[in-house]
Amino acid sequence: MELERVPVPFHGDGSGEAELTWGQIGIWQAIARSGESRTMGGAIALPPGVEVEQVVATLRSAVSRHQALRTRLVFTDGRPRQSLASSGEVVLEVVDAGGSDPAAVAEAVQERYASVPFDYEHEFPVRMAVVRTDGRITHMVAVYLHLAMDAGGLEVLIGELGSDPATLPPVTAVQPLAQAQAQQQPAALRQSAASLRYLEHVLNTVSPLRFGEPREQRDPTFRMIRFRSPATRLAVDAVARRAGISTSPVLLACFAVALAKAGASNPVMAMLMVSNRFRPGFADSVSTIVQISPYLIDVADITLGEAVARAARSTMNAYKHAYYDPDAQDEVVDKVVAERGEPIDFSCFFNDRRTSDRAPAEGADPDADALTAALARATVRWEDEPGMPRQKLYLNVDDPDDSIEFTMSVDTRYFTAAETEAVVRGVESVAVRTALDPDTPTGVRGETRLPATAGARADTAEGGAR
Repeated sequence: MELERVPVPFHGDGSGEAELTWGQIGIWQAIARSGESRTMGGAIALPPGVEVEQVVATLRSAVSRHQALRTRLVFTDGRPRQSLASSGEVVLEVVDAGGSDPAAVAEAVQERYASVPFDYEHEFPVRMAVVRTDGRITHMVAVYLHLAMDAGGLEVLIGELGSDPATLPPVTAVQPLAQAQAQQQPAALRQSAASLRYLEHVLNTVSPLRFGEPREQRDPTFRMIRFRSPATRLAVDAVARRAGISTSPVLLACFAVALAKAGASNPVMAMLMVSNRFRPGFADSVSTIVQISPYLIDVADITLGEAVARAARSTMNAYKHAYYDPDAQDEVVDKVVAERGEPIDFSCFFNDRRTSDRAPAEGADPDADALTAALARATVRWEDEPGMPRQKLYLNVDDPDDSIEFTMSVDTRYFTAAETEAVVRGVESVAVRTALDPDTPTGVRGETRLPATAGARADTAEGGAR
C-alpha cells in the first residue's frame, strides 16, 4: 500500500485558552487512568465519483466550523488546559489499496487511527483518510478524539458531512471555550451544587458493593458479549407506548431487575452516561458534554409495571443531576467514604448509545406468539472490543435493524461466562414479561442480596465515579 499525505489548511472564528469543560475533565480522567486515547469514528464506503478534493473541502469545513476540532491541550503543572487555534493545518491521508480489498484496508486504517495515541499537545483531534483503488476513491475513514466530542456531537457532525459546505448555516450551539467560561458562572455552579447533593444522598443510601466479593484474588481479566434481541425491541416499545414514556427508563427497569435477580445488590445503582443535550444551547454542539450520574432504584417486592414507573422517576433524577464540576464531585465522594469508613464501588455502568430520540415506535402491541417468534431470532457473540471500558460491568445499548443490541464487558472475577450471558438474556426476559403482564412480581426479595463469594472486600472500581 502507498500513502499520500494531503495538507488541509483551515481558518475559523475564535481562539484562546481556558480550563477544560466538565465533560472534557471526565474524558481526560479516563485517558489518564488507562493511558489510551479514547476515540470514536469509523469507516464508510463512498458512492462512485467522489474525488479527493471533495473530501478535502469537507474536512476543511468541519475543522473550520467547529472549535472542538481546532482544540489541543496545553500542559502545565496541574490539569491540562484547552487551547483553541483560529488557523492551522490538518492532514488527509490518501491510501492506495493496491491489490488488497479496499474495505479491509479501510478497516486497518481505522484500527491504526484508534490504537495509536494522539499527541494531545501538537495534534488536532481528527484523523481522516480515503482509500483509493485503481484511481477511484472507495472508502473514507474518520476517527475523532473523545475529548473533542461525544456520540451526540459525532451525530451532529455526520449530519453535516453529507452536505455542501457552502450551504451549511452558521454554528449557533455552545462551543467548548464558551462552555468552560459559562461553567464558572453562578448559575452553573448552583446546578453543580444541586447535582452533588443528589450524589451525596445516593452514596449514603446504597450498599458499598455492587457484586459482592471477587471469587479469586488475581488481576482482573475481562470478557465481552454482544447480544442482539429483536424481542427486547418489540417489548420495550410496547411498554413505553402504554406508559407514555421514553424507552430509556423501560430498558433501565429491565436491566435493574435482571441484575438484582442475578445477585447484584439491591437497591441497584448504575452509573449512567448522560448526554446533557437537553440543556439550552447544547443540542447541536460538536463537543463533549456527557457526564456520569448515578441511577438508583429499589426493585424488591414490587411488580414489573411498578419497576418501570420507579425507573422513570429515577432516570429523570439521574439526568437532572448530571451537570457538575468533577473536582467538586471528587470531594463529595471522599467525604462520604470517610464518613462511612468504607469504599463505595462505582463499577456498574449503563451507556445508552442509541442515536434515535428513544421514543417508542408506533404500532400495535405484540402478542405472545409474536414475542416468542422474536425470541428465537436473538443472536449472541463473544468477542473483544479494544476500546471497551474495563469495569466490573459495563453495558452499551444500541438499536440496529429493529433490535436492541447489548454489548457488555465484565470482570471475570465476578461473572462466569454463563452468568454474563444470563444478565443480557435476563434483560430480554424481563422486557418480554413486562410487555405481556406488567403485574408480574419482579421476584427480587426485600433485603440487600449479594453473591456469597470468598475473598477480601472488593476494591473501588478504577477511578470510581471520577
